[in-house]
Amino acid sequence: MKASQFLISTLKEAPADAEVVSHRLMTRAGMIKKLGAGIYTYMPMGLRVIRKVEAIVREEMNRAGAVELLMPVVQPAEYWQETGRWEKMGPELMRVKDRHERDFIIQPTSEEVVTDVARQELRSYKQLPRNFYHIQTKFRDERRPRFGVMRSREFIMKDAYSFDRDSASAKASYQVMAQAYRRIFDRFGLTYRAVAADSGAIGGDLSEEFQVIAATGEDAIVYCPGSDYAANMEKAEALAPQQGRGSASAALTKTPTPGKSTCGEVAELLQVPLKTTVKSLVLATDELGAAGEVVRTQIWLLLLRGDHDMNEIKVGKVPGLDAGFRFATSAEIAEHFGTKPGYLGPIDLRKPVRVVADREVAVLSDWICGANEEDFHFTGVNWGRDLPEPEAVADLRNVVEGDLSPDGRGTLAIERGIEVGHVFYLGTKYSQPMQATFLDEAGKPQLMEMGCYGIGITRLPAAAIEQNHDERGIIWPDAIAPFTVVVCPIGMDRSAEVRAAAEQLHHDLAAAGIDVMLDDRGERPGAMFADWELIGVPHRVVISDRGLKEGQLEYQHRRDTAATKVPAGELLAFVKGRLQA
Repeated sequence: MKASQFLISTLKEAPADAEVVSHRLMTRAGMIKKLGAGIYTYMPMGLRVIRKVEAIVREEMNRAGAVELLMPVVQPAEYWQETGRWEKMGPELMRVKDRHERDFIIQPTSEEVVTDVARQELRSYKQLPRNFYHIQTKFRDERRPRFGVMRSREFIMKDAYSFDRDSASAKASYQVMAQAYRRIFDRFGLTYRAVAADSGAIGGDLSEEFQVIAATGEDAIVYCPGSDYAANMEKAEALAPQQGRGSASAALTKTPTPGKSTCGEVAELLQVPLKTTVKSLVLATDELGAAGEVVRTQIWLLLLRGDHDMNEIKVGKVPGLDAGFRFATSAEIAEHFGTKPGYLGPIDLRKPVRVVADREVAVLSDWICGANEEDFHFTGVNWGRDLPEPEAVADLRNVVEGDLSPDGRGTLAIERGIEVGHVFYLGTKYSQPMQATFLDEAGKPQLMEMGCYGIGITRLPAAAIEQNHDERGIIWPDAIAPFTVVVCPIGMDRSAEVRAAAEQLHHDLAAAGIDVMLDDRGERPGAMFADWELIGVPHRVVISDRGLKEGQLEYQHRRDTAATKVPAGELLAFVKGRLQA
């Protein structure tokens, strides 16, 4: 490829609305152009990256035995009504009507459509297992699209769906995909972690996320440096407290704390460690009648250490809260506690509530909590003496760095990551409502067991940039760079020797199967080098009159601080060696 035949449209400045590095650099490098909120045109340079990502994904999916198809972007509503997601999904699901006033959606995912394919085509146990995948455009009407293509409304994903005869074979199919994903991300050349994850709204009870490690990542990844344990923050657990509860050594005292409504303020006022304070979080669950009206409300009090934060996913698994909960209103709090938030606690309640203590709180002694009176807290609080044992004890909190790993092999560390892939075991979540069945050996219908496997094709380049950049621009891994090598001739328009050498090298590299760009635009060296450093092509060869007279060309990797002189006749072999390194 020659630059004069391509479109190179770099910018010196990033748009004002670019919040993260990848958005700024993709725009400046001429890879994307914004069309509307969360909607981007992929320019030729950016599209080359996308196509390379897709090629790697396709190769490994095919290698793993998956079969490619292509499902529609626009889907009839009745399939989503079969599973109940038409009603359950919020405004992020784009609903449209055709000229006949029939309901359709612009797909954010394709579980319903692929399940319909399976129930029509896979009728016997002899046709299982089966895995279908597609690479398709999706749309989610994000409330606030941001971070460029990292959180856009329109995007491209690879989705795969496995169908099996029973749970054991479905989990085997899951493991095949999990290993295929590791091969895919290894080939991308990115630093990543596969972490245990909560399945969320999509369903399932076995799930892993693939997170590209980046300081700007939205997700917190918890791992143990001394073992293979890794999970996202929603799923991560620390080792349960090993110590027993200490004996009470302080008297229960109602202590003035004027104007101090947070655990941090109270700890500072009383000059005690923050971990001796307990925060009170008030939740509510509503029981609904036949007409959908609230017939009964239960108030819950969750107790966590002052230095810990509530994990909503874990709370949502507590019996009684697992059907859904909300935070209590100010009126409900006043009715049950007699005061405003900031001074709440489990002693001297106006009305009874259900108390759930985090595991760390359950082993505390001589702790501090609100006194249910403004400007007062209780100190010296002890279970059994000053209040009943909690109704339930559960893991309610986010882990923190330094917690003991649940596998007992060290302490936990936390780093940031960007989710670029996710694998789920779904079970019969979709096959049951859609009656996707097959006939077993006895001729009896059985529900298919499903798995779901996604990779964010357009998110992945942004994640790669967040992990690989410097003050000059992008630094692409070889596997997904728009071009692997760029040949930069100096004075090509003035020197026949430079032109001939550049064109010959371009030909030789291309003939060797190397994705090469020849910059024949006649730009000044500084401007030319700045463009390719911004774009992030990993390998650069500079050809000049002086170098040719010396029989030398200059090679420089995008991460190198200086160029390396290479004999002209050895350049091809040298570059091949660097590509294999």
